[in-house]
Amino acid sequence: MAKSFDVAVIGAGPGGYTAAIRAAQLGLSTVCIDEWKNARGKPSLGGTCLNVGCIPSKALLESSENYERALHKFAEHGITVKEVSMDIATMLARKDKIVETFTGGIGLLFRKNKVTSMHGRGRFIGGGIPYQIEVRNAEAAEVIEAKHVIIATGSVPRQLPFAPVDNDRIVDNIGALALAQVPRRLGVIGAGVIGLEMGSVWKRLGSQVTVLEALPGFLQAADEQVAKEALRVFTKVVGLDIRLGVKVGDVKPSKTGVTVEYSVPSGEQKAEFDVLVVAVGRAPQSASLGADTVGLQLDGRGFIKVDGHCRTNLANVYAIGDVVRGPMLAHKSSEEGVAVAETIAGQAGHVNLDTVPWVIYTAPEIAWVGKTEQELKAEGADYRTGQFPFIANGRARAIGETAGFVKMLADAKTDRVLGVHMIGPYASELIAEAVVAMEFGAAAEDIARIVHAHPTLTEALHEAALGVDKRTINL
Repeated sequence: MAKSFDVAVIGAGPGGYTAAIRAAQLGLSTVCIDEWKNARGKPSLGGTCLNVGCIPSKALLESSENYERALHKFAEHGITVKEVSMDIATMLARKDKIVETFTGGIGLLFRKNKVTSMHGRGRFIGGGIPYQIEVRNAEAAEVIEAKHVIIATGSVPRQLPFAPVDNDRIVDNIGALALAQVPRRLGVIGAGVIGLEMGSVWKRLGSQVTVLEALPGFLQAADEQVAKEALRVFTKVVGLDIRLGVKVGDVKPSKTGVTVEYSVPSGEQKAEFDVLVVAVGRAPQSASLGADTVGLQLDGRGFIKVDGHCRTNLANVYAIGDVVRGPMLAHKSSEEGVAVAETIAGQAGHVNLDTVPWVIYTAPEIAWVGKTEQELKAEGADYRTGQFPFIANGRARAIGETAGFVKMLADAKTDRVLGVHMIGPYASELIAEAVVAMEFGAAAEDIARIVHAHPTLTEALHEAALGVDKRTINL
């Protein structure tokens, strides 16, 4: 007889494992099914984010930034460092240890909260309530039943047919996190989050990095003013060679490198790289779910169709995270997981997609929440703007990170905050205040009248709020 559960979660990434833990906390018998294996072939919870995404990439970003500080920034503090070198193997080992600690920690959390963990690929094999789900691990398979199902299968890197990934010469995000040595010439197809972050890591460690972006504009999802400043800093200061409006043609790998032929508005080009990173976005991972078996509806791009509460067209079946609409962000997935678990338990789970923060962990960091100025213009909205540069912020001066600014957009009549955009030091942390403000429907004046500690980077947000009313103090 098949094991029976109140809730079955398919996928143990940030959305899946969070949903499983919350469901179990609410008294529901819960199983979480996941097929991820690490480089040693061992089951590893946490999905893309913990294994080959958010966590390991931030570990490498920190290592590369420390290396750059030692080479170029310590001297102005009066710190002399001689014979600075980078041991790539040690850097990667540190990254792997961090990953192992966190993925193992999920197993501990499952045991603590009495979540059953099953390793294998989960797919529907029977419809109705309860649903029958096959969990296949190699040749072995087991069938379970569940009254409710939460699909959290995440996403996979998009592939380019003319540049097949072998994670040797042509790599995706997994390969870019595991390069055994610094490539002298690194090519990156795609100037999105992954491309910019990985390009930044290896640039700091010594690579000549060329980023090829198909779109004519840079970071078009971000506020135009932020994107313009980011392009200036990344090219003029960081030293990335970013080429826009690129149409990639032939990609020819060899034993020693990769040749890329491409065209730009000015003509045909050819480039030689030691390694090529393909970072052209991610696609929902929904193909192996057995959707046809139970009539689960997908859209033309493979996303599972859901309503505002993550409910699919099937009774008691929910989908969250990268496999549904909305931004492909780990924190969005986690909050959807909590909301769905609470909905199943009879509570009022909800996620406000309008206040999900976005972060790009480059140096300087980029973060935003809410509407961009170009969106407000397109809507014909009546708004006001306040802005403050980090170069005028005392804490930014003290830590030597003065690039960038904070920008606030507020409704011209009600003063309600419509969006906050920033590029600068620790923007990933600073954006949280803006998210809280917007969740509570704050006005720019509310933030302007809150006492901010001095000297702190948050004072830049305070001054931007003052700027909405044209009463900035320190500029």
